[in-house]
Amino acid sequence: MTTKELNRIRVVLAELNKKNKWLADELGKNQATVSQWCNNVRQPSIETLSEIANVLDVDIRQLLNPTEEK
Repeated sequence: MTTKELNRIRVVLAELNKKNKWLADELGKNQATVSQWCNNVRQPSIETLSEIANVLDVDIRQLLNPTEEK
């Protein structure tokens, strides 16, 4: 069973040359929690996703994988 890639947090962090630990420190979150978000094991709340976008200085839409166009 494969995990659906819902968010792009790991990709955006890599593009910005930032690490999970840095993001965890910036958000005041546990590093294991951020790791689960980056690996799409768990998903952050919309509020937290907004915080992540602010910390990374990106549009929140950059943190999400696009839905399929039908």
